[in-house]
Amino acid sequence: MAYDDFRGFLDALRKEGQLLHIDDEVMPEPDIAAAANAAPRLGGHAPALYFDRVKGFTDARIALNVHGSWANHALALGLPKETGTKEQVEEFIRRWDTFPVTPEWRENPVWAENTLEGEDADIFRVLPLIRLNDGDGGFYIDKAAVVSKDPADPEHSGKQNVGIYRIEVKGRRTLAIQPVPMHDIAQHLHTAEERGEDLPVAIALGNEPVISIVASTPMEYEQNEYELAGALRGAPAPISRAPLTGLPVPWGSEVVIEGVIEGRKREIEGPFGEFTGHYSGGRNMPVIRIDRISYRTAPIFEHLYLGMPWTEVDYLIAANTCVPLYKQLRRDFPEVRAVNAMYTHGLVVIVSTKKRYGGFAKAVGMRVLTTPHGLGYAATVIVVDEDVDPFDLPQVMWALSTKMNPAGDLVRIPNLSVLELAPQAITPGITDKLIIDATTPVAPDNRGNYGTQVRDLPETAEWLARLRQLAAAR
Repeated sequence: MAYDDFRGFLDALRKEGQLLHIDDEVMPEPDIAAAANAAPRLGGHAPALYFDRVKGFTDARIALNVHGSWANHALALGLPKETGTKEQVEEFIRRWDTFPVTPEWRENPVWAENTLEGEDADIFRVLPLIRLNDGDGGFYIDKAAVVSKDPADPEHSGKQNVGIYRIEVKGRRTLAIQPVPMHDIAQHLHTAEERGEDLPVAIALGNEPVISIVASTPMEYEQNEYELAGALRGAPAPISRAPLTGLPVPWGSEVVIEGVIEGRKREIEGPFGEFTGHYSGGRNMPVIRIDRISYRTAPIFEHLYLGMPWTEVDYLIAANTCVPLYKQLRRDFPEVRAVNAMYTHGLVVIVSTKKRYGGFAKAVGMRVLTTPHGLGYAATVIVVDEDVDPFDLPQVMWALSTKMNPAGDLVRIPNLSVLELAPQAITPGITDKLIIDATTPVAPDNRGNYGTQVRDLPETAEWLARLRQLAAAR
């Protein structure tokens, strides 16, 4: 099922028992943050949370943990909520094969009901802003889809970008944004500043769930997020034109903020409790001037908790990090069987592959480091045999325990790029990277003493299915 707006998905979660409405009055801090921190610990069927009685606010509606479980992630893709993790990744791959699907332009977007312009565009009049970690340097908007275009080629739809970036509220009409250098918006801003221009942006909050998924997917520069959304939805993504900037934004958003990233202007932003499970410090970051806010009557503010995994962000950026890496690797190495990049947005990547000859697995690992996402994220790559499931960590640990010899299976590459948020980097943005070859050596690499490996009996799969049926019927 394809959802056209945020509220439609919240209704679906409610019907499926995956939305928990907190009825009693809560403190904005620390109650909402603590609840958002706790919710994913309920496991793979953790619910979304909805608050509408927040002390100190007269009219607040806040939703959190919307993508914060495998059940909710499955429902976002229109799958049964019982669908397993690996099955969701496999379905994501199948749908990717239908990409691109051209979006559908629609009139009368739901976010156009109310407008604040110019000096009246006060963000505090629209959003119930709170902090989600006690060390955050201010209020953050952390689950918005930020839309921008390449100033040098604005008519090229593939070079537009829809991405999720952390945004600190600096004032009623001022935001600070962190455009990581590896991300498309950083390239757009660089081009604009070279031309002596500001960069127009539209910031869409409270989106239907697939928009949030594609906005956090590490796509290639000329790939269009709305076209991927259509493939994942099984129907064209509905979009509308933002009235001030003309940028394409989701039709069903709760709030659309328009303005510009002001060229060559920077302010201190941070610290912020990041997806790495650590605070990042304060840095000089680009500044957004808000010129117009359009919003649905009684808007719902969707917040995103980030912290030590697993939190909602880890579910949001799990499958959609695995799949583009898998697709990119398969173009060069069709022997690749699966990619697990679910951990901390792919700072660790596990790849299973067949091997053509000795040393092949290390070559696959090096290719991971040169993918668009691997350049800035992959710090450790573990390569395992094709019969090892990279999503089954006991199997991966078995491969590490029995296949990897540090004498020849660790490849350390110094001084490669990594996002500045990676806490292990001694110099922010630069780190050594590691490839671990945990595959069985093949000729002419004849190291080790590997006899005949124990294999599943031919009847094992049939018995597994039978036992599952018997267990479910108890």
